[in-house]
Amino acid sequence: MAEAGLLRIGCVKYLNARPLIHGWPGEVIFDHPSVLCEKLASGALQVALVSSFEFLRNPVYTLVDGISISSHGPVHSVFVAHSGELAEIEEIEVDPASQTGINLLRCLLAEMDLAPRFVFRSRLMQRALTPRLAKFFIGDQAIRFRDETEGTFQFWDLGDEWKKRTGLPFVYALWLIRPEVSSPKAIADSLRASRDNNLRELDSLIAAEGEFSPDFCQFYLR
Repeated sequence: MAEAGLLRIGCVKYLNARPLIHGWPGEVIFDHPSVLCEKLASGALQVALVSSFEFLRNPVYTLVDGISISSHGPVHSVFVAHSGELAEIEEIEVDPASQTGINLLRCLLAEMDLAPRFVFRSRLMQRALTPRLAKFFIGDQAIRFRDETEGTFQFWDLGDEWKKRTGLPFVYALWLIRPEVSSPKAIADSLRASRDNNLRELDSLIAAEGEFSPDFCQFYLR
């Protein structure tokens, strides 16, 4: 296996990924899911924690078994914020960083016979939510928005909706290894060992978190 510190490795830049990557002995490129998928596909990254949709779209990678970002019910950080009934929504602003979440949203809307327009959000967009305009959020941005607007809007949690409809958990992100990388099993073992160590020390990891409260992190990460 290539030394861990020499691997070109990427990871989503969200709170729920920290127990899977903290303490990795080498440089880690943190970015949004869509960017990481592009870099992994191009070979700019050799290993990455990326959207599960990338594996469905391009199943040439080695999948690291036993590690994922997933939920068995509400996920709290993948949702549609809305101010009226879901059936009234005509347009949804979506996060261009999303890969898996946006495709899950498409599937769930189709199951409900709903077909609102999707518009990719930009930094210049400052539109207020209305009964006909909703907004889709993922990751830490979703957590911040929810905390800042709690009690103002309704939040349609996609993990919760998936569980209600299927009875199954949902996998949002996976570790994928490019096919030409040598010793993928050794890399996978190292990633699992890192995860296990971080979970044993999760209280310490949470205590070091600078933005989100310890109580929220305990709720969110366990």
